[in-house]
Amino acid sequence: MKEEKRPNIILFLADDMGFSDIGCYGSEIPTPSIDRMAACGLRYTQMYSNARCCPSRASLLTGLYPHQAGVGHMTGNIGIPEYQGYLNENCLTLAEGLKNCGYRTGMVGKWHVGGEYGHREEAGSIAGQEGYPTPLQRGFDRFYGTLEGAGNYYNPVTLTEDGKWLSVKPSEDFYYTEKIAEKSCEYIRQFSGGGNPYFLYVAFNAPHWPLHAREKDIREREGSYLCGWDEIRRQRYRRQVEMGLVRDIWDMSPRDGESPDWDSVEEKDWEDIKMAVYAAQVMEMDRAVGQIMEAVQDTGEEEDTVFLFLSDNGACAEELPPDGWVMNFAEGMTLDGRPVAVGNQTRKRPGGEDTYISYGLPWANVSNTPFRLFKHWIHEGGIASPFVVQWKKGIREKGVLRHTPVHFIDIFPTLLELAGGRYPDKKGDKTLIPLQGESLVVSFAGNMEEGREWERERPIYWEHEGNCGVRLGKYKLVRKYPGPFELYDMDRDRTELHDIAAEEKETADRLKGLFYDWMQNTKVRDWDEVLAWMKQNG
Repeated sequence: MKEEKRPNIILFLADDMGFSDIGCYGSEIPTPSIDRMAACGLRYTQMYSNARCCPSRASLLTGLYPHQAGVGHMTGNIGIPEYQGYLNENCLTLAEGLKNCGYRTGMVGKWHVGGEYGHREEAGSIAGQEGYPTPLQRGFDRFYGTLEGAGNYYNPVTLTEDGKWLSVKPSEDFYYTEKIAEKSCEYIRQFSGGGNPYFLYVAFNAPHWPLHAREKDIREREGSYLCGWDEIRRQRYRRQVEMGLVRDIWDMSPRDGESPDWDSVEEKDWEDIKMAVYAAQVMEMDRAVGQIMEAVQDTGEEEDTVFLFLSDNGACAEELPPDGWVMNFAEGMTLDGRPVAVGNQTRKRPGGEDTYISYGLPWANVSNTPFRLFKHWIHEGGIASPFVVQWKKGIREKGVLRHTPVHFIDIFPTLLELAGGRYPDKKGDKTLIPLQGESLVVSFAGNMEEGREWERERPIYWEHEGNCGVRLGKYKLVRKYPGPFELYDMDRDRTELHDIAAEEKETADRLKGLFYDWMQNTKVRDWDEVLAWMKQNG
């Protein structure tokens, strides 16, 4: 009997992009490449991240909750194993797992699960040392990208290829999103036709701040947002309902309380251009996705390639102050010697290398339509991610929605099953923590019983800086630290507007019990305890 050909796998990850920021999830931003993926495959309406860049990436790469992988907070090592800030040796990465199955492995883009580098001059001497693992040390054959989180698109810090430190030259006309596409295509050409399948992880920096985009793309969107954030939210919500992504019984969350009424905004042109640059960043990422998919088509392997697209958390509401605190992620001068204006109070036109700006809370509220809150929190605005899957050979249904709740921890078991692999008990002399997720392959294939979707068996848990929650069936228990737990019926109220914790106290208490058991089993520390530890240990 002939062995079934195993598919190539390309995993796209956006950075800080909200649930509604691509066309097939309701956006006005043109994203034809990702939209074509959706039209040829599946869209999941309830994919969940871990609310922050590095914890989400840790789960995506390991199939574990972030604390189990060593990234329970951010990339700083606070002296607690679950919060050491880099992937530990009790987990297997996707690259390591698929390499065991005979896959060639490559990564292009942002790593951000290998320790905290700080200033650029310190980084070159510590990369690859204990506490600073690089992708090459965690199963990737090829790596081009940045080791640190966030950064300048024209001159990113910690840029390396295959262990060699890189510096951008003024003559290069460098733009990070474009370079990610170029290198991804190069690796695809190298990997294809060699007899073995390949896995390529494409981790964009876009559309994370700073607002850096090509001027031609900015001008295409400039003026599109003068109608204001309230109107853009309404338009996105209507499209989401029409698409079936959102149920019309879920009221769109009210405008965030920290966002002013558009009519009261004096500098409307300034707000319009910020959102226009953000939209340009999304467009440029979509263009890169299209170029990478075209490279696969050119090799004749599109039918046998699984493409997956997600975002690492909800949109970011951070306002960058003009006090220089982000200078760890930005050179003080442009490549041609001009000063970089840091922060959101400069009123300088964003987009160019001489700026370092974020789009702010009101537009993040738009990006997360119809949900409330943002990156960092466990309410839906912080953790709801688009999830698009195309696999022409394996997914027979086209343009279909899947509504069952899924999580980043499910990606590893899914891809391992597609690769025909088995998760080992050990890696060398290290005992591995078992995978926490569930394979979605049955859901891909559309093997439904009695017209019902595949449903997960286990709860989903979250904890980040005291913000925490658990999802079991239709119920979600969630807390915005340091406030009380809230309970929502997600079938009736996914926008989390009607807390039913008091009226369904028994359910709330049961979910609290599950959450605290998970905390203990996963060695998640109470956030007050972590803060006290950090204060005591400097």
